[in-house]
Amino acid sequence: MYLPPHDPHVDDPMRFKPLFRIHLMERKCATVECMYGHKGPHNGHIQIVKKDEFSTKCNQTDHHRMSGGRQEEFRTWLREEWGRTLEDIFHEHMQELILMKFIYTSQYDNCLTYRRIYLPPSSPDDLIKPGLFKGTYGSHGLEIVMLSFHGRKAKGTKITGDPDIPAGQQTVEIDLAHPLQLPDVENLRDFSELSRIVLEVQEQVRREEQEQEQWREEEDCSQQAAFQPAAKALGGEGAEGEETAAGAEGTTQDKAPASQPFVLPMGVISRNEDYPRTCRVCFYGTGLIAGHGFTSPERTPGVFVLFDDDRFGFIWLDLKSFSLYSRIKVSFQNAEAPSREAFDEMLKNIQSLAT
Repeated sequence: MYLPPHDPHVDDPMRFKPLFRIHLMERKCATVECMYGHKGPHNGHIQIVKKDEFSTKCNQTDHHRMSGGRQEEFRTWLREEWGRTLEDIFHEHMQELILMKFIYTSQYDNCLTYRRIYLPPSSPDDLIKPGLFKGTYGSHGLEIVMLSFHGRKAKGTKITGDPDIPAGQQTVEIDLAHPLQLPDVENLRDFSELSRIVLEVQEQVRREEQEQEQWREEEDCSQQAAFQPAAKALGGEGAEGEETAAGAEGTTQDKAPASQPFVLPMGVISRNEDYPRTCRVCFYGTGLIAGHGFTSPERTPGVFVLFDDDRFGFIWLDLKSFSLYSRIKVSFQNAEAPSREAFDEMLKNIQSLAT
């Protein structure tokens, strides 16, 4: 298992923890050992369920127990997973979230199902190289997010989850057709000014989506009509509009400065204060928030901030919170998607598992 570094140190390397091992014997036999717990390797089992999927089962879960009971197990897990003790955590809400995560993860006793994940395919037109990133998520600690590009959109999909938003859900979506021009640093410190800029773009996006939907309905009607030239005229108008939008998008990005000063507005909370003080470009985006158990999920406005090739941030407007993301530089073998279609299908599958 690859574990993120201790919160909030997103630039630190990932941590490695073995969960099971297989001894290949003579005559095509093999033994499986579970590595979970602190009493050394013990008897386990692996089953191939179907293509790109397998399950592990521990046959001696008593090896996972500690003499001090669940309390000792929790304290040990807290030191290993979070790099701190219970006494270090003063915030009651954070204590509750951490306890929920311990109860949820420890109940499986290394009886798990594994499914293959492809790394996102890249294109020369991508803003940065897609891939896996470590991100700060407030009291939830560090989580792993996959950044992928889909034409005029970029998506951040959770590979690890928390009690609010499960793995597989799209945590952030970036609208690459709507770059944001941030004010100068002094005005950027004013949260209300940033909020005004973002909400104006949100309203613009809403109007454009309504116009696009109306255009689709009119085109459908025109295609059903007997007078075909009218349908062609409408289709041509739509194509021209899209071309103009794409051209405007390219022009906006071409004119963007190589870097500009950046500072978080007053009142925006960040787990990691060591974020870059310059950025390349910003875009309008939305972030997914929900209550415990993924209740009442909704997409809320925010700002995607690109710092460099390996780091980006997201300002959650409604939460007045900032997430900092840093690229995972572990080299994964045989993780490339065989095709774009296979990658898109994988994204759909992990999202359907989450819901």
